[in-house]
Amino acid sequence: MGNTFELVAPETTPPLDEGFRPAVLANHAYLKAVEESGDGVDVKIALTRGDGSVSGYPTKMYAPDSASAGANLMYAERLVKFLLWQRGGYKVTIAGQDQVAEHIKQVYAPDGERAFDYKFMGGVYEKKFEVEGVALEDCPEEQDTTQPLGRHLAGCRVGFDLGASNRKTSAVIDGESVWEEEVPWDPKNQEDWKYHYEGIKHSISRAMEHLPSTDAIGGSSAGVWINSRALVASLFRSIPEDDFEEHIKDIMLDIGEEFGVPIVVVNDGEVTALAGSMSLEENGVLGVAMGSSEAVGYVTMDGNITGWLNELAFAPVDYQEDAPEDEWSGDRGVGALYFSQQAVGRLAPKAGIEFDDDPDLPILLERVQELHLEDDERAHSIFETMGVYLGYTIAHYADFYDFKNMLILGGCTCGNGGPTMLETATDLLEREFPALAEKIDLMLPSERLRRVGQAIAAASLPEINGGGCC
Repeated sequence: MGNTFELVAPETTPPLDEGFRPAVLANHAYLKAVEESGDGVDVKIALTRGDGSVSGYPTKMYAPDSASAGANLMYAERLVKFLLWQRGGYKVTIAGQDQVAEHIKQVYAPDGERAFDYKFMGGVYEKKFEVEGVALEDCPEEQDTTQPLGRHLAGCRVGFDLGASNRKTSAVIDGESVWEEEVPWDPKNQEDWKYHYEGIKHSISRAMEHLPSTDAIGGSSAGVWINSRALVASLFRSIPEDDFEEHIKDIMLDIGEEFGVPIVVVNDGEVTALAGSMSLEENGVLGVAMGSSEAVGYVTMDGNITGWLNELAFAPVDYQEDAPEDEWSGDRGVGALYFSQQAVGRLAPKAGIEFDDDPDLPILLERVQELHLEDDERAHSIFETMGVYLGYTIAHYADFYDFKNMLILGGCTCGNGGPTMLETATDLLEREFPALAEKIDLMLPSERLRRVGQAIAAASLPEINGGGCC
């Protein structure tokens, strides 16, 4: 490998992306080279969150005096980036590698290349973000906890899921959806907080009309939510900071108070995994929702959730130098650009699909899906490409999560897109990662649940007293 980090060409090339360099292949090649060199040393990375919990990740790197030590820097930076968005933290501790710690400190700084991550993590945990280097034996001890989520079915409930292009809502009685609706909206471009407040209220009110009474409201939304408070969310990115602090952070609590009903809102990725676990009656579920962005959630092998962020939309999956750049974070090769409407939007021109009216991404996705249903090979190549991305990324995620079921859903999986991605990814895993293919069941929910499954599962979030409305 020498003094540089090697990018490995995949055995299966995505039809529309010859330059794709999967993170999993580069990381595995690096770790193998470190092991074979005899120059490897133990390194631990610890991430501390606002409540004092700590996640640890052990790895190996070249010793500081190794001729190949330069390869440590990219490996470590991409690894820290993934861990930050998987597990979260306002403090990163690099134990056993001072040179790497100094590099990460410079990159994740107010004026560093990862200034977005620096500011974001500090905002989430409401503490100043910091990086420190310590001796291996001084690494903070791991203190991760898990807790149950949702699965409360009794009573009359409203469940909603807020995406960047639509609001999905369900009226649920004793775990059965009796009414569902999708309403288009454009939240991320709206500066007036009232647009969001009134839109969410409208959807909830519509669902309540189909219930004899309402016992609880459960919600799923993109972004970081703690105790049903919005700390950071792309849906609200255009709202001025003062209005965000005054009206948006507690928007859900205010709506619940106005309706006089208990309300619980969590990240949409968590509800994705919960929906999968509930429908499968299985634990060890990684759920990936491919909508306007990528949302990921995780239910542990014992059926609980972690205190992690699981915001893998910002986690790198492609290491090629000229990978597509995320408009918000400024980073390249991150999940949102490979598993969402954004992926379809950037791949469509490469497939030779262009529309004179230059439609917004939700409309473009629908048109590409229509072409796919008509057996258009150009449309097929888009979802086949996304399927290759998915196969390699499942192997990448398996290095960080322990799971046996993976569920994919969201708008991009509707029509023939989901089956094409599923078939492509499954075939890739069977050929290139047979042990994982044997362990992991990759599946799609029903067409209906792909669209509204999160809203139905979200309705189960609040715990209520009594026997319900019926």
